[in-house]
Amino acid sequence: MRPSGSAGTWRRDPLVTERIDASAKFLSEFDKVCPIRVAFWLKASDESPWYLYVASEQINDTNFGAAYGDVARVAQTIRDPNFDAMRIKVAGVDDPFARAAIGVLERNPDSIPAWLHNCTFGQAHVEAVYIYPLPLGVGS
Repeated sequence: MRPSGSAGTWRRDPLVTERIDASAKFLSEFDKVCPIRVAFWLKASDESPWYLYVASEQINDTNFGAAYGDVARVAQTIRDPNFDAMRIKVAGVDDPFARAAIGVLERNPDSIPAWLHNCTFGQAHVEAVYIYPLPLGVGS
């Protein structure tokens, strides 16, 4: 599963199936600790790396530190060289990117991943977004 787009863009920091699948394992375990509302990979620009956003109704301005502690604990259980906990950003459901991803899922309830390219997402122009289907654990 490769996104469409200019070859140079995707070669710099590709979001490959192995990274998507390894992160899905993490998401499945993290969801047991902190129920996930939406999870998605976002590449803001050609020069930026991909980041995995994990949004939950239980994450807010008062508990980001605790949420990252949960990320670290769950990440220790993932034994996959394609998983990188340093690429995770936690967010509440009021985050503009999280709201945009939730909107995409609500408009497209099929349990397949959503790819968006070179678009406005969460009031910002982004290079690409990959949104995991709900419920989490559905194959990519």
